[in-house]
Amino acid sequence: MTEPRATPAEVLRSILFYALFYGGSVVLALIVTMRLLLPGRGFIRTVHSWTRWHRWCVNHVLGIAVRIEGAVPSGPVLVALKHESYFEALDLPVLLDYPAVFAKRELLDVPGWGRAGREYGLIGVERDQGAKALRAMIAAARQRTAEGRVLAIFPEGTRVAHGTRPPLQAGFAGIYKLLALPVVPAAVNSGATYKRRWKTPGTITYRFGETIQPGLPREEIEARVHAAINALNPPAAV
Repeated sequence: MTEPRATPAEVLRSILFYALFYGGSVVLALIVTMRLLLPGRGFIRTVHSWTRWHRWCVNHVLGIAVRIEGAVPSGPVLVALKHESYFEALDLPVLLDYPAVFAKRELLDVPGWGRAGREYGLIGVERDQGAKALRAMIAAARQRTAEGRVLAIFPEGTRVAHGTRPPLQAGFAGIYKLLALPVVPAAVNSGATYKRRWKTPGTITYRFGETIQPGLPREEIEARVHAAINALNPPAAV
């Protein structure tokens, strides 16, 4: 799909955003690298500073406000989010309290970044994981919940275009069953403003749905989560 033509103001805002956010990211990446070598929670604080810096740039440079509808979950729950852009991936530590995020396993194999991700507590997901890999993933997730952390997952598996409603990945229902945790679905409409190369002012909304208790059949949990994470999508064209 071709992007609408950007205005000169949108182009200038976007260039300034890229310069400030990614320039600041280089500095924070160096600090993260140093703090990985030191004991204590300095590393975690630096990561959270980086994500807050991203949110500040989104708000004050791009002119994109962030609105939250519904109660932000905490504690041992599984938050299932729509995934339309890098915005929500970067924003999760601002939105949630020290979340443990399910991430593609290959991301944890990237030199430097992978070590930082593992140290923060990301949970690696393999596309075609065998029984051994699945057990390791569930064990890691249970360890994070035992620490009182929120789990977060993108059940569609990857970023999707705003307005599209692909089916959930097959592994989501299995994770739900094995973890036996309540699920809080969350819609987000970041693709309409943030995913474009030249980003547009506006509002990104998170909408948290009703908590879904564990133990539901696969068809029901998938249908309920699918409907809830697409609550901010425009109706499909007829």
